[in-house]
Amino acid sequence: MKTAVQIHAQTRRHFLEASGVGLGAMALNALLQRDGVAAPAANPANEINPLAPRQPHFAAKAKRVIYLHLTGSPPHLDMYDYKPELVKRDGQACPDEFVKGKRFAFTSGTPKLMGTPRKFSQHGQGGMWLSDAVPNFHAHADDMCMIRSMFTEQFNHAPAELLLYTGSPRSGRPSLGSWVTYGLGSENENLPGFVVLISSGVQPNGGKNSFGSGFLPSVFQGVQCRSKGDPVLYASDPAGMDRELRRDTLDALRDLNEIQGKELGHPETATRIAQYELAFRMQTAVPEVMDITKETKETLDAYGAQPGGASFANNCLLARRLVEQGVRYVQLFDWGWDFHGTGPGESIGDGLTKKCATMDKPVAALLKDLKQRDLLKDTLIICGGEFGRTPFREGRTAGGPNLGRDHFPDCYSMWLAGGGVKGGYTHGESDELGFSIASDKVHIHDLQATLLQLLGFDHTRLSYRFQGRDYRLTDVHGNVVKQIIA
Repeated sequence: MKTAVQIHAQTRRHFLEASGVGLGAMALNALLQRDGVAAPAANPANEINPLAPRQPHFAAKAKRVIYLHLTGSPPHLDMYDYKPELVKRDGQACPDEFVKGKRFAFTSGTPKLMGTPRKFSQHGQGGMWLSDAVPNFHAHADDMCMIRSMFTEQFNHAPAELLLYTGSPRSGRPSLGSWVTYGLGSENENLPGFVVLISSGVQPNGGKNSFGSGFLPSVFQGVQCRSKGDPVLYASDPAGMDRELRRDTLDALRDLNEIQGKELGHPETATRIAQYELAFRMQTAVPEVMDITKETKETLDAYGAQPGGASFANNCLLARRLVEQGVRYVQLFDWGWDFHGTGPGESIGDGLTKKCATMDKPVAALLKDLKQRDLLKDTLIICGGEFGRTPFREGRTAGGPNLGRDHFPDCYSMWLAGGGVKGGYTHGESDELGFSIASDKVHIHDLQATLLQLLGFDHTRLSYRFQGRDYRLTDVHGNVVKQIIA
């Protein structure tokens, strides 16, 4: 005769099997093996650590990722994609064929073409065009792989950002960082495999979905750290609890969770145990790695970082410290790149100069720092926004003193460096006015497929079964852009 607990456990197990949620650590192990990913090694208690290092499908060129997301999307035509013909036709009415039947976020009617007011010049052995808005990038042109033929279907911030990071414009899917840590695990058991750093005081447009784990076990979600104050909220011991008492408490919780895990087989039970243990270890490891006072004055000055502050510069330096300690994926979000021209801060002139000054110096320092430490060769750097900006003036501000551009998904630029990509190389091009792609289109799913390829994964095989279907980051799309791989 089965007990009520046994009947409940069996019913729960049948429900989980039917819904495709999985059966805890054993199921996760089976899924990893099915996808061709080596399962993590067992710990002394013969349990699986979901964040233990794993081998990808094939030899990887990149071992880790630092993704620099300029939230709001920078004006690529004023930074990376020089259009002399657009400059010649500045102020002319936009040809009807470029706007007829298309929707824009804040522009209607017939807008005016807008050539860049920025000065462009060529740099590096490949003669890469870069503007005076990013002067510190000029010395690193031979490290950068510029893609000038990116496109997406989304022209509003949140869905475009979600499509970029999760493969879907709707919330609920795992983010890129979660897929990477699901596939590769982490190289430091005392730190999260996926760390998120946010500057300029604003969360990403997609909210926490942009670094969430979706239907993957929540141990793979991004852990948001702060460069000012406690690095991780609620990780400190409560008042009146010392570390020994904390250890005893966690041991008791682990025992209870293990009993429940054996009865119900829910994957989040194993995740809960792993997260509690990681949080305990993080109490010592995270404050140490986040303490930039240990850096030399020369390094702090190179980044423009200030101990005790909260800035994009601080976060770039922290990103180097984190990957140096084995963190697999570091995601930086920096708000303030939505250059509509609605005010001086959003102007393509002084506004862009000031905003780029907070970005191109620390990013250039990050590239140089990684190279000096022999880390750039297998650390993949990605920098860009969720879409591009229009070749014409934004409709609401067309008569104002501040130059601005509307959202534009059809054609834009972003760049990569290190991690097995070609340095000093420009891939694809837009037409002479910057409205469409003239050659070598790269869709968001193509970018995702390429990033996974550099990390050693066949994007069609890195999948997870959920509700009876195998899901992957690239959905049912994506082609590897082999031309940008060194």
